[in-house]
Amino acid sequence: MNRTMRVLGLVACCVWLSAGTIAQEAKKPAAEPNKALVLVLGSFHMANPGHDIFNLQVDDVLTPKRQKEIAETVAALAKFRPTKIAIESDPGGKRVQQYQDYRDGKYALTRNEIDQLGFRLAKELGHKQIYPIDADGDFPFDKVQEFAKKHRRQKELDEWMAAIPKLLEHESAILKDGTISDLLLFMNRPEQVREDQEYYMDFAQFAGGGEYPGPDLLAEWYRRNARIFANLRGIISSPEERVLVIYGSGHLYWLQRNVLDSRDLELERFGDYAGKKN
Repeated sequence: MNRTMRVLGLVACCVWLSAGTIAQEAKKPAAEPNKALVLVLGSFHMANPGHDIFNLQVDDVLTPKRQKEIAETVAALAKFRPTKIAIESDPGGKRVQQYQDYRDGKYALTRNEIDQLGFRLAKELGHKQIYPIDADGDFPFDKVQEFAKKHRRQKELDEWMAAIPKLLEHESAILKDGTISDLLLFMNRPEQVREDQEYYMDFAQFAGGGEYPGPDLLAEWYRRNARIFANLRGIISSPEERVLVIYGSGHLYWLQRNVLDSRDLELERFGDYAGKKN
């Protein structure tokens, strides 16, 4: 093959490759529309309300040391640039007015994480309102206890109940030796979110003989979280929204999962804004 033929061959090859590339590009689906961003922050209850079966004991978050740490956490969350902040509170409750009073200098922040994180950040960003999205629901743990006693399954239930305090002890140690952000980073790690969900899924074993107290508890728990998610969707008005959700960490798995499974939402994670620590 002479030099002229080689050059013509290379030109023909380039033309063929270019045509193939154009054809492949034409087959690509259109770019996905913009998705609203949602960051779900799983939090511990800073005011020690004692509403859960097991409760993390927290030192006073109003001390200067903890207030400095909370300010650092709020600064990390501000990097997300939320357009709305959703909180674990009844939409028909008093939180909306309390936030207005806080903006007007007529409400002092309590130890509650809604105040310390939600109200503080919303005011700092100039938000005119806060968005309560909670939904009430049952957690029929007593039915599981009755089943375990009736069917000689108390050992399995005792083993389950013994595992949770160990996790809380570890979280207490993180908070004692570290900062509030350290604990939040630990609680919001994907690995920890998954482990927490596995504790819930253990309830499925408490069933038999036509009785399903464990699965029924899981169904009630999911129903509540699905309703919370519906309330969350109700406050998202455009794909340009960036919504921060501040909720008890027990809800974290399902709220994140529901965002991930939605065609028009995209999940963000706290660790991407506060830095990753083990």
